[in-house]
Amino acid sequence: MGTLVGHVAPGAGFLLIGLWQLFSHTRLFLLRPGSYTAPVWFPARGVRHLELILVIVGTVISILMELVIGPARQQPFDDDGTIPSDYLHNFEHASISLALLVFAAVTIHLDRARAPMRDAVSQLVAAAAFAQQLLIFHLHSADHMGVEGQFHWLLQTVIAVTLATTLLGIPYPRSFTVSLVRSASLVFQGVWFIVMGIMLWTPALIPKGCFLNLEEGHDVVRCRTGEALDRAKSLVNLQFSWYLTGTVVFVIVMYLQLTKLYPEEPRYVPLVKAGSGSGSGSDSDAGRFSIGDDHDDEDDLEAAKRGFGQVVSSTRSMEIGR
Repeated sequence: MGTLVGHVAPGAGFLLIGLWQLFSHTRLFLLRPGSYTAPVWFPARGVRHLELILVIVGTVISILMELVIGPARQQPFDDDGTIPSDYLHNFEHASISLALLVFAAVTIHLDRARAPMRDAVSQLVAAAAFAQQLLIFHLHSADHMGVEGQFHWLLQTVIAVTLATTLLGIPYPRSFTVSLVRSASLVFQGVWFIVMGIMLWTPALIPKGCFLNLEEGHDVVRCRTGEALDRAKSLVNLQFSWYLTGTVVFVIVMYLQLTKLYPEEPRYVPLVKAGSGSGSGSDSDAGRFSIGDDHDDEDDLEAAKRGFGQVVSSTRSMEIGR
């Protein structure tokens, strides 16, 4: 990070994953609202772990950009092996990417191993990653007082929402509201990262009375007067409000459009003959039917995960006695 590309690229990643999660959770809920259970991730047709593989690829590229490609000497250490102060923020950004990489890798392994409670464990690992992201941005070595610092302070509120809803997803896996807010917060994280990159490192968009100044190897927005700084921070607050409103409107419009595309699937209730077999009941009981047990939560979740998050109505054979 610390550049336009360094913010726009991860922002595009958050935006892509957030939109995928938003679409998939909404689609799953609309098709099966009565048995909705929120998966941590959604398989894609052809490549089951595509979502998680993209997370791994994106985080590896981010780490390489921060620690190998970005530094002038293609490595971030001093001659004595210590970390120089002007590369501390590179290690901070790489640490966030590493936490997300661990989440994706662990989730793939848990799924392949068919581990019990794998979704809950994956949620905990994801929560740990977002907690690290929040902590690192809160204690960021970059400037907290300037315009960039104001962008980071507002970003922390979005990360806090993502963290809270990720934790709430463990005790409330059937809550569509929790999944919707978490997905929307990922979308907004992506939007805000992109806005940060464009607004902070495009000279024509720097607020009036401010300028780009090269400090410790990267450009920082500085303002000539306190009044100009206050005005620049106020503009950042306004942008946050406008983009947040736009994201909320987008989520609502997307939800309404998906309700038209994916109506609720009919539920077929199996009928099972009661008291089958000789001597099991009276003649009047022989023709009586009872409603069979519905399939369990694990089957529902696995059906929801198969193929592009598709949910298929399961029907069981109906046994009718004469």
